Amino acid sequence: MGDRDDPADGWFPESVAAGYDEPGGANAPEVVTPAVDVLEELADGPVLEFAVGTGRIAAPLAARGMRVSGIELSRAMAARIAGKPGGAAVDVTIGDMTSTRVAGEFSLAYLVFNTIGNVTTQDGQVDVFRNAAAHLRPGGLFLVEVGLPDLRRLPPGQDTVPFAVVPGREGAGYVGFDQYDVVTQEFTSNHLTVAPDGTGRFRRIPFRYVWPAELDLMARIAGMKPKYRWADWDRSELTAASTKHVSVWEKP
Repeated sequence: MGDRDDPADGWFPESVAAGYDEPGGANAPEVVTPAVDVLEELADGPVLEFAVGTGRIAAPLAARGMRVSGIELSRAMAARIAGKPGGAAVDVTIGDMTSTRVAGEFSLAYLVFNTIGNVTTQDGQVDVFRNAAAHLRPGGLFLVEVGLPDLRRLPPGQDTVPFAVVPGREGAGYVGFDQYDVVTQEFTSNHLTVAPDGTGRFRRIPFRYVWPAELDLMARIAGMKPKYRWADWDRSELTAASTKHVSVWEKP
């Protein structure tokens, strides 16, 4: 962690938040816009984002005139929201999405970009579903976007799958890899960045992977039922070759 990092911000302190909005990747318009389009279409009233982060999705939704609230553990991340178009209208509550309550009822709650995996116990993930259901009005929807674990690429005896190798100039570069424990469903996402001067930074973030059927059971425990499941924001069919899914459950 950097000198300015607050441990209360968890895995997303100032040293991470400072670079979280760099162009490209998950911040590219071609990634953000389809997600915002789907969320806007699903909602017919106020919406609530769990782990709202720097407002990557919430701010564009609010810029379209939607009433958006968010829960975020990291103050460093949340501090970036107001500076984005639409971000000043996002009502942010600092807290843990497993238990923090926001006043009012919502037509849609959502949790994107693998963040359900940042809750590293099954009980905690169930609590996320219960908290989402508690915020929804009858007929409200809960949406989760999450990657599917890449276990098919693990040969016997191996526990690590690389997902990015990006060479840079003058010896700089980036390597990313996931390390799985198939017994506990815990895994770590590992990120190694090397600067041109040869100095490096290693960051390791814990996750718990979860299967679609397990998420359906969590939703049932929370009193919700499946409504949609897609391979991506384009609403394409989920197949054995899919690398992630976007799933929606309904509160009766």
